[in-house]
Amino acid sequence: MPTIARIGPYRIYFYSHDMGEPPHVHVDRDDATAKVWLQPVALARNIGFRAKELRDVIQLVQSNQQRFLEAWNEFFGS
Repeated sequence: MPTIARIGPYRIYFYSHDMGEPPHVHVDRDDATAKVWLQPVALARNIGFRAKELRDVIQLVQSNQQRFLEAWNEFFGS
């Protein structure tokens, strides 16, 4: 489960077995977790984030979309 970034209280990562899915990241903070697609940036799943913080999480992913896509492609291949 490669961690690709730690930004503020958030850990951003993907699972090594996620290869069969479209590019995405998982974002965790404490007991909350979200799965966010990268192309286009969109929420796939949310467990525990409240609406306002979830908007912040989506904005964080949007702001780092290129960086996260590069990490995905480097790990899984283009």
